[in-house]
Amino acid sequence: MHNKTITELAKGLRNKEYSSVELTQAYLDRIQKHQGLNCFISVAETYALEQAKTADIQLASADAGLLTGIPIAQKDIFCTQGIKTSCGSKMLDTFIAPYNATVIEKFNAAGAVMLGKLNMDEFAMGSSNETSFYGAVQNPWDIKTVPGGSSGGSASAVAARLTVAATGTDTGGSIRQPASLCGITGLKPTYGRVSRYGMIAFASSLDQGGPMARSAEDAAILMQAMAGFDSKDSTSVDKAVPNYSAGLNNSLEGLKIGLPKEFFGEGLNSDIAAAIETAVNEYKKLGAEVKEVSLPNMKLAIPAYYVIASAECSANLSRYDGVRYGYRCDNPTDLNDLYIRSRGEAFGAEVKRRILMGTYALSAGYYDAYYIKAQKVRRLISEDFSKALSEVDVLMGPVSPTTAFAIGAKTNDPIEMYLADIYTIAVNLAGLPAMSLPAGLVDNKPVGLQVIGNYFTEERLLNIAHQYQQVTDWHQQTPKGFE
Repeated sequence: MHNKTITELAKGLRNKEYSSVELTQAYLDRIQKHQGLNCFISVAETYALEQAKTADIQLASADAGLLTGIPIAQKDIFCTQGIKTSCGSKMLDTFIAPYNATVIEKFNAAGAVMLGKLNMDEFAMGSSNETSFYGAVQNPWDIKTVPGGSSGGSASAVAARLTVAATGTDTGGSIRQPASLCGITGLKPTYGRVSRYGMIAFASSLDQGGPMARSAEDAAILMQAMAGFDSKDSTSVDKAVPNYSAGLNNSLEGLKIGLPKEFFGEGLNSDIAAAIETAVNEYKKLGAEVKEVSLPNMKLAIPAYYVIASAECSANLSRYDGVRYGYRCDNPTDLNDLYIRSRGEAFGAEVKRRILMGTYALSAGYYDAYYIKAQKVRRLISEDFSKALSEVDVLMGPVSPTTAFAIGAKTNDPIEMYLADIYTIAVNLAGLPAMSLPAGLVDNKPVGLQVIGNYFTEERLLNIAHQYQQVTDWHQQTPKGFE
């Protein structure tokens, strides 16, 4: 059963080939078998089986949707009532959320079953899933390598078939990069398309939740459940949600694809470049037209991003002071000692690094020199995308300059780690939707093709990805030992 898609599993449930309880138990058994991957922070066995029983009642009454009874897993950044929500940090190791995030509520309403909470980089800060308080996640394609981050637990779990699908969040590439490194499909929606209420904040103007699955068809089903306006989220956009599955089979004849020349320069592995070229050629066979475009300010994306993201992280994480919730140090001597030791003991090195960078950038005398300047650069990057997307329908290129790298290879070099997101960060600065879809293997490690669209064109991106997946089988490849 673990090799079936959401649509196939839903059909089996309706045909009574198995119950949701049986399906859920099969996945729980598989999670137990492969727990060495370290994908899950919490496995919600009792909770999942109770949800599955409820789903079976709904299925028996024929009052069920596509996700009714389907077991999925949630990144441990989404608050789940009565279940630990840690955000991969010692700071929240004992935090039991008193409410559900809107995304969780939407999946509950759709009848989905939650298998558990997935491992992630601490407070979503990382590109390799090595900053988690709960340890590094392994990539099932090669357990000595990283799965990418921060949604590495989600990507690894889907790739290893421990769940049919999962949620992720993307602040600077944290859905697309792990999707690429693990050979699955990941969609980062337009900023504001998916509610951030109950999604623990890292950088509020950049964070966006999205689906991670084996195929574009499955991602469309998940997106249907996740998207929509939420009055509890002031950044949520009040815009009608289309039927994301309706246009999957639309022809790509006449599609205009732009290849940003800045995506194919120095630093890109030549074998990955060849895989991307092969994928683009498949689109030509499907009737697409291809031209070169330019994003001249791309080189400024990483410095601008790390100023803005760190500044917002500094502000957002100031709430973790040991007073109301989260970790509290033992026997503080005074209030100042409580603050200093609680934060010093509970935050990891990468989180501390970004808080310090962000506090510095926001401090008197440096605010104009760094933060304001970074926001001006952000505008220039956004304008570059607007110009390019006025000439073509979508942009294509690599997701990552390399395939999955060895665990520990970049932990002592933050700058090299940051460069792993060089092709994804600019999209978040502009707030655009983008996808990663499997496009080949290099040394038996997955390569992802990135597809970037204009605002609120997720339906088109899913169509473009689905049509590619009808003529290739990269999304169906399974890591050895996890068949």
